[in-house]
Amino acid sequence: MRDLSVSAVSGPQNARRSDRDILLSSNLKRYTFAELEIATGNFHPYSIIGDGGFGLVYKGWIHQNSLAATKPGTGIAVAVKRLRPKSLQGHREWLAEVNYLGKFSHPNLVRLIGYCLEDECRLLVYELMPLGSLEDHLFSRYRKREPDPDAVEPLSWSIRLKVALDVAKVLAFLHSATTKVIYRDFKTSNILLDSDYNAKLSDFGLARDGPNDNGSHVSTRIMGTEGYADPEYVDSGHLTIKSDVYSFGVVLLEILTGELVLDMTKYGSDNLVEYIKPHLADKTKIFGLLDSELKGQYSTEEAYKVATLALQCLSLESKFRPNMDEVVRTLEKLQVPNLNVGNLKHADGQSPNLVELTVLQTDQGIQKNKKLQGLYHSQWIYIVTTTLELFIL
Repeated sequence: MRDLSVSAVSGPQNARRSDRDILLSSNLKRYTFAELEIATGNFHPYSIIGDGGFGLVYKGWIHQNSLAATKPGTGIAVAVKRLRPKSLQGHREWLAEVNYLGKFSHPNLVRLIGYCLEDECRLLVYELMPLGSLEDHLFSRYRKREPDPDAVEPLSWSIRLKVALDVAKVLAFLHSATTKVIYRDFKTSNILLDSDYNAKLSDFGLARDGPNDNGSHVSTRIMGTEGYADPEYVDSGHLTIKSDVYSFGVVLLEILTGELVLDMTKYGSDNLVEYIKPHLADKTKIFGLLDSELKGQYSTEEAYKVATLALQCLSLESKFRPNMDEVVRTLEKLQVPNLNVGNLKHADGQSPNLVELTVLQTDQGIQKNKKLQGLYHSQWIYIVTTTLELFIL
């Protein structure tokens, strides 16, 4: 068994905490390697559902109540991430996951259920996010040369706004006075979607405790992902909560445009931010910048407000960027009411473009006076108590 005495995760709030301290303070279930072998069918290749820098991710199974490992196909499905062996940096990131996800709880954080630490084996057990990552939904077409009938559906405008709000809320939570955590690696591949398109943040391997009450930043080695990293942080090594705000701005651009931040075939030596930033403030160019899959689902005013928010987040000087609480408030004003119609289609496979419903209220209740404008289909009936324009994919 590895000696658990050397500090691997440190910061203003957890300086010199040992591996053992972190593991013992977490509210996580500890699994043996043998148990997780059973849960994943001996880590059979058919169980692989992902592959990242940390290692392979397998689909496993546990008992719903006791959380004990079970045979494949029984109980509830989970995601089991297995660290590639002999990776010092990997161990530190593994421990950071346990440290942060083991003590925090938020509706938009992926739930970490348990871990395994035996000799050189390090594994993590998470709730399974069945719809995969935001990256999969936005950019799957980049990886497919031919049409794929199993390809994921493009996300609708309303769901994209919901995803943006979900992850803005969890960043605001992390940046709060009681939490004070800087995520440091905010990107689309770390945003996962559950079966209801609720977005949750995962992969806390590069997270750091923020500065204490007397400090404005944390001085640290430059780490993160090219294209998403805050230029101010890259130049100075000074990490602040506004570094996450910049990364959020990059992801917001990707959500709007459906374009990868780094695409040398399209932008040459520039990236998406440098290419599109000069045009974001021009209302007349908004339609030409946004993802063509979103055509007919948003108003120019809505798109302009989101583009303006992205532009503010991408300010080169961090003092001009909003904080995440301000971002949340802005996005909440743009949300479409939750009618669970984000990705619905008609029976013929076509998407409705615009539905406007006017419902007159009287003392006796809601009358049957409705005005439908745009594409109408007899299978679709939406009842709301105010006049709404719903843009549905």
